[in-house]
Amino acid sequence: MVANDHDLAATALPGLSPLALPDEIREAVQQCAWIVFNLSGGKDSSAALFAVMPLLDRLGHPRERRLVIHADLGRAEWDTTPGMVERLAALAGLPLTVVRRAAGDLFDRWAQRFENGKRRYEALETYNLIGPWSSASLRFCTSEAKAQVIGPHLARTLRGGTIVNVLGIRRDESAARSKAAEWKADARHAAPGNAHGTAMMLWHPILHWSAGDVFAAHRQLGIPLHEAYTAYGSSRLSCRFCVLQSIADARASARAPANREALLHLVGLEASSTFSFQPGRWLADTAPALLTSELAVRIGEAKLAAERRRALEAAMPPDLRFVRGSPPRLPTLPEAEVIAAARHEILAQHGLANRFPTGRAVQRRFAQLHDARQAA
Repeated sequence: MVANDHDLAATALPGLSPLALPDEIREAVQQCAWIVFNLSGGKDSSAALFAVMPLLDRLGHPRERRLVIHADLGRAEWDTTPGMVERLAALAGLPLTVVRRAAGDLFDRWAQRFENGKRRYEALETYNLIGPWSSASLRFCTSEAKAQVIGPHLARTLRGGTIVNVLGIRRDESAARSKAAEWKADARHAAPGNAHGTAMMLWHPILHWSAGDVFAAHRQLGIPLHEAYTAYGSSRLSCRFCVLQSIADARASARAPANREALLHLVGLEASSTFSFQPGRWLADTAPALLTSELAVRIGEAKLAAERRRALEAAMPPDLRFVRGSPPRLPTLPEAEVIAAARHEILAQHGLANRFPTGRAVQRRFAQLHDARQAA
């Protein structure tokens, strides 16, 4: 249920914009659900934490049923983020839990994705070579490194309770978030009717706020801001370098001396993969003066290789692009020869073996994949 105007007004703090308090969340709060503040160290999650705390007090929610959780992204995080998260949790007077992806940090995940992509391309399990990066349409960076780490931890440690995850997302952040609901049930890590009786909910209390509202809350409530805003002029805090970041925020991050090592690491992956960090924008171009001469040469070569790869893949029959890992139909021999020729050059770019060098070999491989799909 969407909160009505009366609910919104009733939850407003003096001088601050109203909070969203749907009936379902109000009921969970009044029944002493666990309230878990997902804290990144950025302005939005911090504002949500400190704006919601007095609301919970007024609703009679016990403080011992509240906690803060942070998903540490490793090398992707600003150096000062862990300390900022600890400071914010301490100011709120809440216990802090820090969780991490067991299989490595976000930099590891990007590198592993490209290695997996090369292996699959070599085996002709993908039609096009897959790059390392997450994107707006494939945000595994947040799903795998945050939601899929936080969710199981909470379901395990707070088993049997109702868990309300407080997220500081706002509708004016993006087109996707403009459609977000004020709350929703979250069955990803606590299926309905599970044996333990665990239930999970997502609550977006500052969904209707603007960025101005958020900064106003920081000023009024005395909430400290991360150095990304105060020292470097970033409009938002995310990873040091984010695939959804504006060029202005990327440059702000690059101005921080502590972020140079991460910048060079990611530009190195751009160079070796020949995929730009963002579609149409190379991270290497953010602060070219910070690159070593050797890396600058490699990036120049990578850009040429990327342009050639795109041209080769564009020449391949578009209606043969794989669907769920298999071709929609079998290629004619001329089509298969075009695919073989394109793959030959792309495989050579990355030092990969050419296991299907001829049109006939490509045809046989497509038939294998097609038959396997039909048998599944």
